[in-house]
Amino acid sequence: MSYEGSSFYDDDGVFDNYARLRANVESANDTLERPLMRELLGEVRGEDIVDLGCGTADFGRELLAAGAASYLGIDGSRNMVEQARLALQGTPGRVERSELQDWHAQAASCSRVCARLVLHYLPSLEAVFGQVHRALRPGGLFVFSVEHPVITSFDHPGEDGWFVDHYFETGRRVTEWMGAEVVKYHRTVEDHFLALQAAGFTVESVRESRPVRANFRSDETYARRLRTPLFLFMAGRKG
Repeated sequence: MSYEGSSFYDDDGVFDNYARLRANVESANDTLERPLMRELLGEVRGEDIVDLGCGTADFGRELLAAGAASYLGIDGSRNMVEQARLALQGTPGRVERSELQDWHAQAASCSRVCARLVLHYLPSLEAVFGQVHRALRPGGLFVFSVEHPVITSFDHPGEDGWFVDHYFETGRRVTEWMGAEVVKYHRTVEDHFLALQAAGFTVESVRESRPVRANFRSDETYARRLRTPLFLFMAGRKG
């Protein structure tokens, strides 16, 4: 059985594995992805933020603590939404359960939208990017991260890591991840860039999670992360 989308994280075994993975102080999420996401989002004080695929909303607590005026998390997973509501207790943050493909944004309702490591679960970006553009006010910023296309291109990593293969044959991939099979969708770097432009954004940044030594406790983990780009980031501005 292969899981599609948010249903993957409603498998209790997968969710337990996810929690253990995130508890690692040198997880790729915390050493590579989160620092760069914060950098690209810029100063969040006074900003109204929507977080697509918000997961447990720990990032929402962080953004609110940094002065964000409001935070709305969107996620389709029951397990994630339950944890997110607990995480946001005592804050003005909110979370809504919705598949991203079904999300209907309130027009001009926010100034920042982020999507962290969720878009590679979606078969199409067009509708979601259109809703993000609708949700943002003029001048608003959209920042997303995805698994790097050199990772998603090949769905069976070997003992020595990932191999780039069938790179330009985009689309559905089935891969083993956190104890279960899950469907992901491979897109090239160019595909992501063009999708942002087609939705009406001006692309302001393209980044590849280059490791920063200060974010790692061990030389070994830092050296390993220099070998393969794990994540791709893009930032687009609404005119």
